[in-house]
Amino acid sequence: MTKDILNEILLICDLFPDQMRAIAHDQFFAKPLSKWSRQEVLGHLIDSAKVNTERFVRGQIENNPQIFYDQDDWVAVQDYQHHDKEHLIVLWESLNRHLVHVATHISEKDMERTCMMRNGQSLTLQFLIEDYLNHLQHHIGQIIY
Repeated sequence: MTKDILNEILLICDLFPDQMRAIAHDQFFAKPLSKWSRQEVLGHLIDSAKVNTERFVRGQIENNPQIFYDQDDWVAVQDYQHHDKEHLIVLWESLNRHLVHVATHISEKDMERTCMMRNGQSLTLQFLIEDYLNHLQHHIGQIIY
């Protein structure tokens, strides 16, 4: 199952960058009724890839590490809205391919290791990988559609 999830992320890496490039500049940077523009959602996905990669690494070598972040502050502080679109697309793709590489090497035994979330709940690496794909698909829907 994990292999299927990781293959799905790789497929998204193959397709999503060109789909983002096809979105007109005005549409990509516009802030409609949502809190973030498509560009800022892409920035959030970059942050998510970084944080989840850290979970996949530290979760294998530490006991229940606490790894979470304030997504709104991260997007604001990094000023994704005023960053180069192409640079962010390339960064997003690279980080996700790296995330898949890291997750591919998690042993079956280590998939049951946990990371603690902000709310105190401990989640397995297996769950976090599944949840990462769901989160990614949700936000791709916001950007593409």
